[in-house]
Amino acid sequence: MPRPLVLDAARTPFGRYRGGLSGVRVDDLAALPIVELLRRHPRLDPARIDDVLLGNTNGAGEENRNVGRMAALLAGLPTSVPGATVNRLCASGGEAIVQAARALALGDASLLVAGGVEGMTRAPFVVPRPDRPFPDRLEPVSTVLGWRLVNPRMKPEWVVPLGRAAEDVAVSLGITRERMDAFALRSHRRASAAWDAGVHDGFVFPVRLPDDPPVRRDESVRPETTADRLAKLKPVFSEAGPVTAGNSSPLSDGAAAVLMGTEEVAAELGIEPLGEFLGSAVTADEPQRFTVTPVSAIRKLLERLRVGADEVDLWEVNEAFSAMALSVLHHLPEVDPEKVNVHGGAIAYGHPLGASLPRVVVDLCRHLRARGGGLGVAAACVGVGQAMAIAVRV
Repeated sequence: MPRPLVLDAARTPFGRYRGGLSGVRVDDLAALPIVELLRRHPRLDPARIDDVLLGNTNGAGEENRNVGRMAALLAGLPTSVPGATVNRLCASGGEAIVQAARALALGDASLLVAGGVEGMTRAPFVVPRPDRPFPDRLEPVSTVLGWRLVNPRMKPEWVVPLGRAAEDVAVSLGITRERMDAFALRSHRRASAAWDAGVHDGFVFPVRLPDDPPVRRDESVRPETTADRLAKLKPVFSEAGPVTAGNSSPLSDGAAAVLMGTEEVAAELGIEPLGEFLGSAVTADEPQRFTVTPVSAIRKLLERLRVGADEVDLWEVNEAFSAMALSVLHHLPEVDPEKVNVHGGAIAYGHPLGASLPRVVVDLCRHLRARGGGLGVAAACVGVGQAMAIAVRV
């Protein structure tokens, strides 16, 4: 059975909400990292790409009509290269990587592009069709984040705001506001130091805009953040709750593309792979408990691989909220926190939903390579009570 390999990857910087990438259409944004991969590998015949698989959460705006296929066309790939879009909310880009790995392992493909995109700034307002003709007014609904057009048959506890759900779980575990803020500060400091040290060189490429300066770095990383500044921020989801904008991941715009293939293709193209895809697991729980569902996904994956947590060299846990990451670590005392998100996480880098897990998986491969190799596990919580974990070896 062929070994699925991560050959190379490229991503845009992650832009702030209404920031430097807000003027880029989402389908154009999705095409940019594919173009970058082709630029880096002139020996790669684009017609050899078997499929383009992109994760996307919104699907209601400029990325409608199958953004995987749209991105392939806009990137200049031959019209013979197909494309598909997958949606597992915050793990959508991870789902794309998993599906690409399965196609490689089964022999259904030898070279694919996987990844994801989200343009949260450009998420549209939608107007639902009225239940009766000639309504008195139409109410637009934002599609930026979270629940919308909720089915009244859903249990009320299932559809609480994501941050409130994260908050409730963390508070029940005794996780304080001070710990959440400290974790957020850690994320910003580590991410800022990583950028200064060139850790992301060769992965992140600048996005050049017609009328504005190029976007070169993740815009939400705040090296100036301090504990005092974080402590002054007001709660967002309840009057005296611990979750604030400062200890939550920001709304973001960004895209990532991962070139995946077999050993034969890697040798033919002269590419040293970033890592090997080992396996994945998805799990689900009550929707309001989505922030701790990564615990079961991680344990399920480790059991499948027949390895213990002590054998994992690095971990990447997507930081939707400090409350979420700390809740996961609370239930996994066997995980060394110093091996988790060693260069910061989504609280600093940003969380463009469809592109987030590709960023996490590729960062994991690159960080392991910089340390001489090893086993890594990436995990993400997923809205509506799901989670995904992915293992790689370098």
